[in-house]
Amino acid sequence: MKKYILLVLLSSLLFTNNVKGQARGIKIGYIDMEYILEKVPNYAEAKNQLEQKAEKWKQEMEVKKSEISKLKEALKTEKVLLTKELIEERESEISFQENELTEYQQKKFGPNGELIVQKAVLVKPIQDQVFNAVQDIAEAKKYDFIFDKSSDLTMLFAAKKHDLSERVILVLTRSEKREQMSKKQQKLEEEREKKQDMLDDNPEMSEKMKIAEERKAARLKMVEDKKLAAEEKRAAADAKRKQILEDNLAKRNGTVSDKNTSTSNKTSTETPKENTTTSNTAAEEKKAAAAEAKRISLEERQKVIEDRKKAAEEKRLKTIADREAAKKAKEDAKNNKP
Repeated sequence: MKKYILLVLLSSLLFTNNVKGQARGIKIGYIDMEYILEKVPNYAEAKNQLEQKAEKWKQEMEVKKSEISKLKEALKTEKVLLTKELIEERESEISFQENELTEYQQKKFGPNGELIVQKAVLVKPIQDQVFNAVQDIAEAKKYDFIFDKSSDLTMLFAAKKHDLSERVILVLTRSEKREQMSKKQQKLEEEREKKQDMLDDNPEMSEKMKIAEERKAARLKMVEDKKLAAEEKRAAADAKRKQILEDNLAKRNGTVSDKNTSTSNKTSTETPKENTTTSNTAAEEKKAAAAEAKRISLEERQKVIEDRKKAAEEKRLKTIADREAAKKAKEDAKNNKP
């Protein structure tokens, strides 16, 4: 019946549109209520709590079922030993507990059970927010119809570009965010949202603004690079100036080192600079070679000393061993003498 009424309304509207010759066509959109609810944080948290309750109820039912099964097994085992009255009493108890379990199941999971009622209570405020958001979008964007894809209405095809679910979620998120803002922040946020909505409705403008932002970022990067290069150049000049001052001070004090001499020669022509550098390099290499030769000589001398100590120690030990052997031989000869 709902589908029939919808088709009639659409047909009549199309007919009216054609008769009046209006320039604007019918603007239709749709939402997916289930998808929107899943994306709302408050609903997801409350739904999780409700599922935990349902799981607890299921566990209680399982315990009850287990107790009834035990009673049935006990009756089956002891039936031959019981009188007719006791058997009827046991069966009546089992039947009573089964009825209790059925009533509990209907109370928690039935059509009018607590699970359905609490779910409706949970969904109702969020549905109201969604309906208000849909009405605001419809008025602002001049929509004629907005349907719910998750309802009883059968939608054989729906283009993604007409899906307003994400826009509704954005509206709900903005509303929640505004509640935590000051008036000034709310005003700035509204202006930013209007600008964003305008870009969303006009992809070409959005692309142009994106290109403009990229160019602006490139210009800013170029300026930063130039600024960094200038700072490095200034730092190098300061270091050079400082070195010259130190060299001049060293000359006045008569403590010019090889390094300072080499540095001061840098201010002269290119050829003396190269000669000084070459001379310093040769002197350093000669000094390093002499140090290496000295190190090798010391190592060889140390090795000779160690070898001599080792030979002397071996000789001393051998002498002691020979004395001990001679002494022992003398004692043995003395003991063996008749």
